[in-house]
Amino acid sequence: MSEYAAPLQDMRFALDLAGLAEVAALPGYEDASPDVIDAVLEEAARFTGEVLSPINRVGDRTGARLDEEGRVVMPEGFAAAYRAWADNGWNGMGCDPAHGGAGMPHLAVAQIQEMVMGANMAFSLCPLLTAGAIEALALCGSDEQKALYLERMVSGEWTGTMNLTEPQAGSDLAAVRTRAELQPDGSYRVFGQKIFITFGEHELASNIVHLVLARTPGAPEGVKGISLFIVPKFIPDADGNPGARNDLRCVSLEHKLGIHASPTCVMAFGDAGGATGWLCGEEHRGIEYMFIMMNAARYAVGLQGLAVAERAFQHARAYAHERRQGGEAGAKGGGSVPIVRHPDVRRMLMRMKSQVEAMRALAAVTAAARDRAARHPDEAERARAQAFVELMIPLVKGWSTETANEVASLGVQVHGGMGYVEETGAAQYLRDARITNIYEGTTGIQANDLVGRKIARDGGEAARAVLADMRQTVADLRAAGLEAIAVGLDDATQALERGIDFVLAHWRSDLRAVLAGAVPLLMLFGRAAGGWQLARGALLAQHRLAAGDGDTDFLRAKMVSARFYADHVLSECGGLAHMVCSGADAVLDEAAGL
Repeated sequence: MSEYAAPLQDMRFALDLAGLAEVAALPGYEDASPDVIDAVLEEAARFTGEVLSPINRVGDRTGARLDEEGRVVMPEGFAAAYRAWADNGWNGMGCDPAHGGAGMPHLAVAQIQEMVMGANMAFSLCPLLTAGAIEALALCGSDEQKALYLERMVSGEWTGTMNLTEPQAGSDLAAVRTRAELQPDGSYRVFGQKIFITFGEHELASNIVHLVLARTPGAPEGVKGISLFIVPKFIPDADGNPGARNDLRCVSLEHKLGIHASPTCVMAFGDAGGATGWLCGEEHRGIEYMFIMMNAARYAVGLQGLAVAERAFQHARAYAHERRQGGEAGAKGGGSVPIVRHPDVRRMLMRMKSQVEAMRALAAVTAAARDRAARHPDEAERARAQAFVELMIPLVKGWSTETANEVASLGVQVHGGMGYVEETGAAQYLRDARITNIYEGTTGIQANDLVGRKIARDGGEAARAVLADMRQTVADLRAAGLEAIAVGLDDATQALERGIDFVLAHWRSDLRAVLAGAVPLLMLFGRAAGGWQLARGALLAQHRLAAGDGDTDFLRAKMVSARFYADHVLSECGGLAHMVCSGADAVLDEAAGL
């Protein structure tokens, strides 16, 4: 089984495509020059390859387990890896320097996150949830809460979770029933049970800060009555050190298809009189605050899809070069050849490679827009960037994770029968990938968000701005003589426009028909947006080749990826547009026998 090697060359290309130099020049990023970022990425590649990747397989085989005393026992090597992670400052790379973070741009942090996730997806979930909790506390917590929690969480001394769903609620957070009762000292007693809590219990860190959704007495029904509470595993003492154990516990661990080393906990609060918690922000605004964490987490889950797809591709490509079977098509004699010489294996590998590159480019461009939305000195530019980010988040999350499942499945297929055997390792990536298009909002939820909040709400303004940019790239391709890529992107852009027009025309008059085609529209938009970024990459590669700037083989391969994607992936956009515009009748027909 091969170890993970961070795709630094492709990451650097994606950074340039996303405008790293411009991002590094934004106010507040003066210390994050391209040279500094490159050095950080080099060290991240070493750390993930040498520390996190070697424990990925043992984590999958051993898994986290709950012992007789209710403690989560992590697989061998995870505790040492986490200490190294925290001690070397990786936990705070994207966090505010005021709380001990490095203050790196989102664009750079995204590359680090991809490396961690690609090397060891199960491990990556612990800092991922902590990062979301940090962001929520930084924006919503009181000054006292920030002083108590943020520096310790940024350093990795303490970790964080988000506790949303309950057994009866699922994705319907309006059905949350955990309650919080105000005490004379201003604290609350929290009672209830939460499920699917990632790293809800462990001993990697000295404390776990749970952010919990709950209702106060007399709160309105539905999402408007939910508040957010800070409920630590150990109640901090007067000096801010972990003190008495709080009234919360892990009841059980879920037995999952994949990410076995990530403990997914059923958490019980208040079995012995009430867990002590503190209101975070204002009462009844919990859903609003939780969405701060959720949006960051959705982007990060999209990166997980990218990362596991990259790992599956690396594994499949290595196997295809090692495995010899059959003669080369059209050649007489010569014996068996590596299977990478067989046309269908090459097709599968190219589909994996091009889609991974498209996901990475789209994620990078979105991360750069997040930086501009937060830091650009011009208010209008910040607003444009934020609109773009909000439109892209469901694509990065939904399309990337759906595509990751396809890529990981192709990785098994490249291995043939050996891919179905656990010892080769290919199956782990398929099992790990499967959760990514479920948690933090299923693909259907992302698609409903896309058509409702991101397209219909603003009358398609942000989506049409993207369509205009795509058309400009088509014109640039034609001017550069890249006609085959231009044709593919042009057809995809037209298909996407048909889908967007259908949503805008029918959102109010035939909502069910729009929602029946929401996932096909998300996949259409994702494919087209990914192809758009690959096309921009082809233009950049052509320019560098003409200037003699860079690795010739790498740049030529970039252009081949864009051509393959245009021929094999963008060519599917017309069929997806048909599903969006004409596919609802059979979905909604009551005679279907469902």
